[in-house]
Amino acid sequence: MKKVLIPVTNHATLGSTDQANGTYAPELTHVVHVLNAHNIAFDIASINGGKAPLYGTDIAEDVVNNQILGDESFQTQVNNTAPLSQVNMDEYDAIFYPGGFGLLSDLASNEEVGTLAARHYESGGIIAAVCHGPAALLPITLSSGEPLLASKSVTAFTREEEVDFGTINDIPFLLEEALARKAAKYSKVQPWNELVIVDERVITGQNPASAHAVGEALVKQLAK
Repeated sequence: MKKVLIPVTNHATLGSTDQANGTYAPELTHVVHVLNAHNIAFDIASINGGKAPLYGTDIAEDVVNNQILGDESFQTQVNNTAPLSQVNMDEYDAIFYPGGFGLLSDLASNEEVGTLAARHYESGGIIAAVCHGPAALLPITLSSGEPLLASKSVTAFTREEEVDFGTINDIPFLLEEALARKAAKYSKVQPWNELVIVDERVITGQNPASAHAVGEALVKQLAK
């Protein structure tokens, strides 16, 4: 059975504000829903381990989100994430980074997790991310000394979407700019429209509307 590692943030607020944050639940649950449908296993981990902060857990019209959040085994994983230092990457075929603003404050700059991901990628693994999730690709440096992003086309949450969402002044840094400076190519479509870019074994999605398609692209890659 194929298996996916899902690293999530331990940072529970939006940047240095006191606004509750963490991982944006629909970007996690919609991908988990796709993985479940294809009988692909997953583990949820974080830098420190323990309970992962989630927000976006009360969207009444999001049936998929509510269904996955209501699953007891899923809640057990979210409330008891494994510390990433204890993870054996050899067990996993892919890494998936869901978004949410929290990871801008930890996974986006954590070199130890970046090293784990680099080894995974260089051994043939797949890396997928959605919305702010691609921030976790920033610290991934390959054994050649080159950043993973230096040869990749990617997308992620845009400046316009930050403005629309009212977060532009509170985020630790602007992800679009960081990716545009480091990646071979950064692309985007109109705010809140779906966009998924697959560049060999790196899959990125622009925003929450792209989460399901990122899950489908990940499953397709895992089937190769």
